Amino acid sequence: MKLSMKKILSVIILVFLFFGCSSSDRGELVGVKGKKFFPDKPSGMVLIPSGSFLMGMSDEDIVGLQNAPVSTVSVKAFYMDETEITNGEYRQFVNWVKDSIVRQALAVRAMEEIGESPTQEELDEDNSINGFFPIYDPISDVSDDEKSGYELYREQNSFGINPYDKKTYNLNFDVDIIWEREDYPDLAYAEVMEGVIEGTGFYLPKEESYNSERIFDTKKIIYNYTTFDAEAAIKSNSESRRDFFKEKSIEIYPDTTAWIRDFSYSYNEPMHNDYFWHDAYSDYPVVGVSWEQAKAFAHWRTMYKNRYIKSNSKNTQRVASYRLPSEAEWEYAARGGIESGTYPWGGPYTTDAEGCFLANFKPNRGDYAADNALYTVEAKSYWPNDYGLYNMAGNVSEWTESSYDKGSYNFDSGLNPNISDSTNLRKVIRGGSWKDVSYFLRVSTRDYEYKDEKRSYIGFRTVQDYLGEDGGDERNQNKIF
Repeated sequence: MKLSMKKILSVIILVFLFFGCSSSDRGELVGVKGKKFFPDKPSGMVLIPSGSFLMGMSDEDIVGLQNAPVSTVSVKAFYMDETEITNGEYRQFVNWVKDSIVRQALAVRAMEEIGESPTQEELDEDNSINGFFPIYDPISDVSDDEKSGYELYREQNSFGINPYDKKTYNLNFDVDIIWEREDYPDLAYAEVMEGVIEGTGFYLPKEESYNSERIFDTKKIIYNYTTFDAEAAIKSNSESRRDFFKEKSIEIYPDTTAWIRDFSYSYNEPMHNDYFWHDAYSDYPVVGVSWEQAKAFAHWRTMYKNRYIKSNSKNTQRVASYRLPSEAEWEYAARGGIESGTYPWGGPYTTDAEGCFLANFKPNRGDYAADNALYTVEAKSYWPNDYGLYNMAGNVSEWTESSYDKGSYNFDSGLNPNISDSTNLRKVIRGGSWKDVSYFLRVSTRDYEYKDEKRSYIGFRTVQDYLGEDGGDERNQNKIF
């Protein structure tokens, strides 16, 4: 029987690997050789080096909360966003999810219409039918010799495509979605986009639309992902890991009504109408995002980067996960390497030598504008701290990963301390915001909000673990002064 060229090459490669591996170590313990790893700083992030610091309120506890006693803790190196996540960055997340859910609905309808395995002759050049069949290359016309072992395995074990299970097929993002009504290619496409009955598609009915405009139903922009509750798994006696995987379905569109709801008897309708989507605010921090939505963004950011890496190189290792910072990481980064500083810039004052404010906050009772900003400012405003981080005080408060407990500083670990309690709905926020007085801008001030709340003054930034140890003599590698 004649062997295909593909199988001959496979045999040659296996023989080469066998003889190469068997003779290279000479019977010695040499370990598994991996590729040389070079840390790659993520875009828009700065490196916060490993170190220890005095965590807690080193100056007077003027409010008397007694929730931040001083203790020495150590933190491993990590990368942190130099600014809060902006509207423009969060819109990238929203648009990707919006595109994906529409693309999936079109794929399901296509499979219902024409089956899961159309022939190559039935497909257009972009592997679509009338522009609405976004499934990757069908293999119905491919010979067995050209199929991979896994493809043959799926066929032999009757693994097929389930139109309602996204894990059984891949969406083809090379096909552009047609958003304009007048360009829909056929009736089936229009029924998916608009619904068979008005109000059942992806757009709001006219009576629910602002000024009768055509508006996408933001409640349908849902991000689905799976998490593993390691804390619960450790505490449980269960031997099955399945019990601790949790399916998350999060509506990710920011709550723009927070601008009105947070302030009674106040005219904030322009911020409600324009703040998130208008290009004028693209570089401003996103607000109206819950703790759960912030975590969903971090998960998507990890997936999005790893998907790009996988599509460009099969041998490149995945990046470490993006996540929210712990409370200790946030305070350590905010201090910028300055021990016992009151604010991120170190000094006890909120103005510089020329009387200019150093952050965006509420300087006086009823006076929001003394710092030249009524609401938020662009994420890259004012001077950064010595690690190169902008607005670690003021502008918007920031979600952290940690659960709030008044006495947590008395029992948490001195090594990468973090209180993570899935039953505690109160999550730590730090840094103060545009509507807060200077007390909340202090690097040691602790505050909290319930994880499902969405406020016009709370945003977030993400971090990523530094793989390995940063080392070196230059402790402040991002210091700008």
